Amino acid sequence: MKALLLLLMKVLLTGASGLVGHAAMHSALARGHEVFALGHGRMPPLPVEAVAQGRARALQVDLTNEHAIERLIFDYYPDAIINAAALSNNATVEAAPALGEKLNIALPRRLAQLSHHLSARFLHLSTDAVFDGEGGPYRSTDMPAPRTLYGQQKLEAEKEVLRVGGGNLVVLRITIVNGNSPSGRRSIHEKLFHAWAKGEVTPLHTDELRQPVSADNVGDVLTELLERPNLHGLFHWAGPDSLTRFEIGQQILKHFHLPENFIRPIRRADLPSGEKHPRALEFILPPLLGKVAAKPTPFAQQVEELQVPAELQEWYRKTRLSGGEAPARRLVQGRDF
Repeated sequence: MKALLLLLMKVLLTGASGLVGHAAMHSALARGHEVFALGHGRMPPLPVEAVAQGRARALQVDLTNEHAIERLIFDYYPDAIINAAALSNNATVEAAPALGEKLNIALPRRLAQLSHHLSARFLHLSTDAVFDGEGGPYRSTDMPAPRTLYGQQKLEAEKEVLRVGGGNLVVLRITIVNGNSPSGRRSIHEKLFHAWAKGEVTPLHTDELRQPVSADNVGDVLTELLERPNLHGLFHWAGPDSLTRFEIGQQILKHFHLPENFIRPIRRADLPSGEKHPRALEFILPPLLGKVAAKPTPFAQQVEELQVPAELQEWYRKTRLSGGEAPARRLVQGRDF
C-alpha cells in the first residue's frame, strides 16, 4: 500500500489567543503546517521550534475592519483559513450587539468569500447554542431554534458562510469547551476557579445536560479537516459524555481536591421566569465520527489534563484539602516540547 503524502499548508487562523483557536494552532503546527496566528490583544508565546523554522507567526489586525482583513489575506495568500474568532459570551453580545454582528456574522461571511476567491479551504466554528436544548440529541440536519442573541448570530453566520463560501468548506458546531486557555479564564474549570477564589458558591444545574468537549481534541479535528478536502458541509463534534452542570462541577472539585461545598445544586424550575437555560444540548456525532481518525475525549480524561490557572496558584495552594496532592502538570507535545 502506498503511503499518503501529507500536503503541508499555509494556514491563516483567527482566534489564536482563545481556547479552541490556540489548541488548533498547536495541532496544525505539530502536523508541520505553517500558521499565521491572529489573536485578540496580546498573543501568548508561539512554539519556539516552529518560530525558528519560520512556520509560526503572530499577526495583529482589527477583525472588525474588513479592508484590513482583505489586505492581510491577499498579502499572505493562505491555502486555508480557520475562523475560531467570536464574541462568544451571550451577556457580552447582548451588551454590544453591533460588535457581535461584526465578529460573529460579518467576519465569517467575508472570510468565506475570500477563501472561495482564493480557492482556499475554509473551516468555521459554530456552536450548540443554535439549538434551544429542548429536542436533542441533535443531528446536523435538525432545525435550529436559538434561545439567545449569541445563538441567533451564530446561526446567521452559518447560513452566510454556506451561502457565499463555495464547496471547499466545513462549518463545525461544537459543544461547551473544556481545557486550558492562554488567559486562564475561558474554559469551564477556569471560570469556576475564578468564582471560587472570590468566595462565591457556584449554583450549578442538576437538570441541564451538556456534552463537554476537549479544546485539544477539537484542535486535532480541525487539523484533520484541513487535510481532508473531500469532507465539506455542516458537522457536529462533542465529547462522548452527557453530564449535568452539577456533575461537571463535582468531577472538577474531586480532581483538584477542593471542598464539595464550593458548588450547590439548582434546578431550572428554581430560576426566575424568562431566564434562558436549555434542558439538554447534546449532539449526535455521526456522520463525522465515522469519517475522521480523531475520537472524542472522555470527560474523565479531559479532567486529568486540566491545570490550575496561573494567577490562582497561590490561592489553590492554601485552599486545597489537606491530604490531597495538586494534579501534576501534563506536558503536551508541540506545545511544551
